[in-house]
Amino acid sequence: MSIKYNRVLIKLSGEALAGEKGFGLDYPTVLEICKNIKDAHDLGAEIAIVVGGGNFWRGRSSGDMERTRADQIGMLATVMNALSVADALEHLGVEVRVQAALQMQQVAEPYIRNIATRHLEKGRIVIFACGTGNPFFSTDTAAALRAAEINADIIFKATMVDGVYDKDPKKYPDAVKYDTLTFTQVLNDQLNVMDMTAATMCRDNKLPILVFDMADGNIEKAIKGETIGTLVTE
Repeated sequence: MSIKYNRVLIKLSGEALAGEKGFGLDYPTVLEICKNIKDAHDLGAEIAIVVGGGNFWRGRSSGDMERTRADQIGMLATVMNALSVADALEHLGVEVRVQAALQMQQVAEPYIRNIATRHLEKGRIVIFACGTGNPFFSTDTAAALRAAEINADIIFKATMVDGVYDKDPKKYPDAVKYDTLTFTQVLNDQLNVMDMTAATMCRDNKLPILVFDMADGNIEKAIKGETIGTLVTE
């Protein structure tokens, strides 16, 4: 079966892993998400994943805590999510490697680009943890950076919403969904696709983003090039 994208980076939000609980990890939810990822992987696509940590920690909500330390705690939150996703994928029979931008050799490999791409070529799914390893940069920016480094064809941003809207569809019933957008529109109109640093990096590296919801089968549909969500290009 033909696929449109041979190498993709999936950005998974931490909130998606919490399921209806809204906090922490809901393992049945993680397993269901990973089944969808495995289905796409079985089509022959090379898949890398960047996970967020918002189900455990949000640095911007940490009050008076020093920003660098708050962001470091957030990086550790992504490690817990990366390990849970790795475990679920391994339960499904997929070979996985976790690479971390911070040194924690007992838990994960260090992030090394050439090793990451070699894993992908061998059919392993690679999960990137700890964001970029630097404070003041979001996991969205980490997704843009890692996708550019591994020469991904596209970033899939799997969210809780079925695309990008001109305003919050949960608050405004008249919100209009975009089928396609340019990065210039995203930046000028400050649309909620990725943070501005990530969007700028994707624009400069001609790296498209497909934003869609986590509904069953959508990752597989996206790999095949079916029309879902909102495609952001330049």
